[in-house]
Amino acid sequence: MYYAHGGMSMGIFFYLFFWILIIGGGVLLIWSLARRGSGEKREESALDILKKRYARGEILKEEFEEKRRDLIS
Repeated sequence: MYYAHGGMSMGIFFYLFFWILIIGGGVLLIWSLARRGSGEKREESALDILKKRYARGEILKEEFEEKRRDLIS
């Protein structure tokens, strides 16, 4: 009788553990997909845009330096 009760409680434990894993895995999956889908993109700073313009050759070094000083100060 004692062994039957012990086996039964272990069965319930594994049953609950199984469902906790299933539900927890589903929650983690949904959370991961929602987080990936949000795609938070930070806005470019004015200095970043200025650096890109200089790198593409749209502005000369003198203009870059002048505008950079204006942005930093």
